Amino acid sequence: MVWVRSEYAGELAVSLTWLSALLPWNVTYSPNVAGGSVLFVRFPFFQVRYAYGVPFARGVAISDPLTAIGFQSGTGLALAYRVWAVGGAVLAVAALFAAAYYLREERVEAGPVDPVAALGALLCLAGTVLAAATALLTRGFGGVPVPVGVAFLLAFGAVLLTAERAGGRF
Repeated sequence: MVWVRSEYAGELAVSLTWLSALLPWNVTYSPNVAGGSVLFVRFPFFQVRYAYGVPFARGVAISDPLTAIGFQSGTGLALAYRVWAVGGAVLAVAALFAAAYYLREERVEAGPVDPVAALGALLCLAGTVLAAATALLTRGFGGVPVPVGVAFLLAFGAVLLTAERAGGRF
């Protein structure tokens, strides 16, 4: 089954990739943390932490994956944050490739790899890596991580990988 017509596949690939870079890949609500609760909203390139009633935490804190890795160093969450950084890096590569595709469509289309399939594969890879990070988040902190954006990354990647394209390249 084809979800997208070939003449619109390039535009869809660029749009879905940029949208993926803006969606939170994980949302975690952790009640009963030091007398309060904490909500984490993790985007590919940063996280926002809302702390309610936690005496030693600022109300709102924003951090990037590398800063968060340093903060979690030596804890059970350190590996989850490192995996998140890898997933963010994969998505950054996809976003940069999508920008190049948008700006130089004919040149990228003339390359050896179908850019739509490449972006689909990168979105699936990012989704898989961030799914692993979500699984690792269940080990070290209370609360239930909900992989909101992971489902979208995998679905968007699958749609792009199933797009019929002229030339049959990958």
